Amino acid sequence: MQKRHFVDTVAIIAITKNGIDIAKNLRAKFPSWQVFAPSKFSNGDSKVNWFEESTTAKVGMLFQSYSALVCIFSLGAVIRLVAPYMKDKKTDPAVVVIDDAAKFVISMLSGHLGGANKLAEDIAGLIGATPVITTAADVNKTIAVDLVGKEFGWKIDDDSTVTKISAFMVNEEKIGVFQDAGEKNWWLPKKELPKNVHVYSSIDEMARSDCKGFLIITDKIVEDKKVLERAVVYRPKTLVVGVGLHWDTSRDTIKEGLEFSLSKFKLSPKSVAKFSSIKKEAQVAGLRELAESMSVPVDYYEKQELAQVTIPNPSEVVQNFEGTPSVSEASAIKSSGGTLVVEKQKFPPNLTIAVARILK
Repeated sequence: MQKRHFVDTVAIIAITKNGIDIAKNLRAKFPSWQVFAPSKFSNGDSKVNWFEESTTAKVGMLFQSYSALVCIFSLGAVIRLVAPYMKDKKTDPAVVVIDDAAKFVISMLSGHLGGANKLAEDIAGLIGATPVITTAADVNKTIAVDLVGKEFGWKIDDDSTVTKISAFMVNEEKIGVFQDAGEKNWWLPKKELPKNVHVYSSIDEMARSDCKGFLIITDKIVEDKKVLERAVVYRPKTLVVGVGLHWDTSRDTIKEGLEFSLSKFKLSPKSVAKFSSIKKEAQVAGLRELAESMSVPVDYYEKQELAQVTIPNPSEVVQNFEGTPSVSEASAIKSSGGTLVVEKQKFPPNLTIAVARILK
């Protein structure tokens, strides 16, 4: 099972007549959600998936195939049913429990990474119930360290320090924050940061402070190992990689050029938001394959569009071959709306790489 970062597929399981009515009401509000109920209650409603097997077996199947389960029966029963299938918070689906009278909506499992907390709050708000959230960061109205920038697609560089820094956060130990890339409005309540959180203008300044832990938001490589031992580093999606290439440039060739360029200029590959290049008669297979393997899109531009972009390193060779003085630099600037952080890097005979930072 892959990591789940957002609730996308939801199964509602009800095992009483009243629970089925609640489930139908939820489905009316969330049409993409699927309702499952024992066949002994079947009334021919085609909007309900009536199952013949035991509830134990059905919950086990749904636990492994949906990103969230909404169970309308007792909390104790749900715990016993899902316990054999639980692995860890990175892979387990969100599990929300609603009592048979729809008075409480309980976030039971995968509250943060799985999205159960938000799901419980959304459901409770729609049906007029009370959400029950027990995770410390939410109860204390502080920063959930494992969720910073989630809505923007940020990635944690190394999650081995998350538990430690989360403990510092909820225990109100002094936490330092440094950010030089990415969206600025990541603190969701849009209020002042918690009193134990302090913002610094540089990593060096932060490292010299008396902070117990650090939150670092950057697309640059952090090399200070002592800082990394006490930090959670977030990688915002800020970089556009412009690629100039021939129709037969291979995936491996582009990958090697990309890795060399990012390493040389100390940039993180996890911050690559997309690739950009010139529009050809047919897509270059190598670029398409690399983009797919990295799960990032590619922006393509007509030569006339690229020719209008001001770039630092125009090329007569590229002009003669492509009809524009630049592909890698021009497309990176065009796609990002920002500025170059890596000027054109040449990899003979048929590859150039440039990197621009998206303007936030």
